[in-house]
Amino acid sequence: QVQLVESGGGLVQTGGSLRLSCASSGRTFTDYTMGWFRQAGGKEREFVSAISRSGSDVRYADSVKGRFTISRDNTKSTLYLQMNSLTPEDAAVYRCAAKGWNGLHSEPEEYEFWGQGTQVTVSS
Repeated sequence: QVQLVESGGGLVQTGGSLRLSCASSGRTFTDYTMGWFRQAGGKEREFVSAISRSGSDVRYADSVKGRFTISRDNTKSTLYLQMNSLTPEDAAVYRCAAKGWNGLHSEPEEYEFWGQGTQVTVSS
């Protein structure tokens, strides 16, 4: 019902910044609560951030609070994640996700649709 494609990943030094994008197509973008998750090699998928349909409500994992900012541009059907002060612990494959009901859930199983992911690598 909705297709998601991430972009913006890459290699950055410790302390640097990246902005990830998630382009949506299919159903009306504003029908979906959106989230970002990440998964490092050998670790479980981890919640990063979520944003409500209108963008008025946001939630962050404690590990990224104060450093990352989630936003969405509903006129462009695009979700963003601005990542600042990056450390090697932030290195992972980042995936965006969508769900068609309310609530800024942190559980991956709550989300219906997923992008393929974009790699973020942070070097010392």
